[in-house]
This record gives sequence, C-alpha cells and structure tokens, in this order.
Amino acid sequence: MSKSIEELKSLTTQIRRDILRMVHAVNSGHPGGSLGCTEYFTALYGKVMNYHLPFTMEGKNEDHFYLSNGHISPVFYSTLARFDFFPVEELKTFRKLDSRLQGHPTTHEGLPGIRIASGSLGQGLSVALGVAQGKKLDGDQSLVYTLHGDGELQEGQIWEALMYAAAKKVDNIISTIDYNGRQIDGDTDDVLSLGNLHAKLEAFGWTVLEEKNGNDLEAVIAILEKAKTETGKGKPVVIILHTEMGYGVDYMMGSHAWHGKAPNDEQLDAAFKQLYLEAPADY
Repeated sequence: MSKSIEELKSLTTQIRRDILRMVHAVNSGHPGGSLGCTEYFTALYGKVMNYHLPFTMEGKNEDHFYLSNGHISPVFYSTLARFDFFPVEELKTFRKLDSRLQGHPTTHEGLPGIRIASGSLGQGLSVALGVAQGKKLDGDQSLVYTLHGDGELQEGQIWEALMYAAAKKVDNIISTIDYNGRQIDGDTDDVLSLGNLHAKLEAFGWTVLEEKNGNDLEAVIAILEKAKTETGKGKPVVIILHTEMGYGVDYMMGSHAWHGKAPNDEQLDAAFKQLYLEAPADY
C-alpha cells in the first residue's frame, strides 16, 4: 500500500533512529552521510522507484538502484528493512560477525535489495551503466538509479563513466550526487575542490538537475519525478542534491566530524530526544 507524505516523513525519523541505533551498538559505521541521505532513500523507495517483492537479483521489468558510496550502508539497510525487503529485526546484526549487514554492502550472503558490493568508491556508476545498457538490449523500459558522494567524485573512474554514458547515449539512468560538501578528511573544497560541478557535468554531456533542499522530502520526490521526464531523450540524467551531513541531529550537523564516528550512550539519548516519535517502532 502506498504511504502518504506524512507517513513517509514519519518514516524518515524512524530510519534516522535506526541509523543511530545501528552504529551505536557496534561503535562503528558512518552516521553522517546516512542521516543526510534519508529523504533521498525514502523518496526513492516510497514514491519514485518501480520495484517488486520478493526481491530477485535479475529484476527484469523493474527499476534498479545501485549505491556507489557504500559506507552509508546504515541508511540503505534501514530503508530496505522498513520497505519489507527483509525483517527489521535483522538490523540489530549490523557489522557483527556472520551478519548479512556488513559495513559495506556485499552480495555473497544474499541480502535482499543488494545487487553489488560497494566498498571501494568510484565503481557504482560503471556497474549501473552496464545494467542500463543490458536493459536496453532486453527491451526493458525500466530505469536505473545510482547514488554517489561528492567526495567520491574525486575518483577518476567516475569521470570515465560519465564520459562513456554520454557518448553511448545511456538515457535510462538517473544518477544522484549527495552534495553535502564534506568528506572524511574535511570539506571537499579544502581536500580537492570540485569547482563548478554543474558546468562540468553539462560539459560531459549529461542533463543536469539541481535541488538545493535535499532534506525536504517533497522537494526530493519532485526532483526525482522531474528527472524521470528527462529520460529517453538521448542523454543520461544527473541530480545534484544538496544535503546536510548529520541532518536531524544538531550536534552532528555543520561538520565532517561525524562522517565515520558513532555516538556514545549520552549522545544517542540526546539524538533520540530530537528524533521524537510518539510511537517509535525501534527494533
């Protein structure tokens, strides 16, 4: 059953609670980017993407999603669980021995919703382009979605894939860049500036859309729906989605410090007070 906008907004809070609980339990993981991308994942799985359950690896005649910046696995796992790919209870196994929920997504344990292992940055777009071209060869009209970090764009393979997509007119792909301006070592402008990213992506032959309010669920849904209308026109489509790392937890916002650091007991309690739900469905 399709969820209302209000239900989805409540779900973003629940997913944020899941993210923090997961990384806190094992004192490891990447909460910052996960919290910042919660609206994107909720919009994608709650309103935009066409997919079927039970999950199949081949996924014929359905949209595919590929997470390239795999370290934000907490938000991916929580979203999949909350949309019934696997039991929510399994979230408590995150990063533990013999878990299907490793720190970076893997495929060898058959976790529903995961089609590629994504640990080394820069590879997701190349994989997704192959899938997108495969769908065209099969006469499959479905779309392929990808997500990338802005720091990830410092990897050379990304730019090879960007060039390839435009040259081969792969127009059934919608890539999104989580543009929060921060990476593990600091601000992207200080580590290695991306310059005028919008102009660069256009110069590489992509249709470029941009959304400044990447933590506004309705705005994210709208830009993804707009991107869908730009597919099938001979050019790949990319969204520059401006988000805030650590969104929803005041002491995590405005800094790269929480890119890969888990909250302690007191910090978790403070975060939960901010992420209030009248009847949380915590696992």
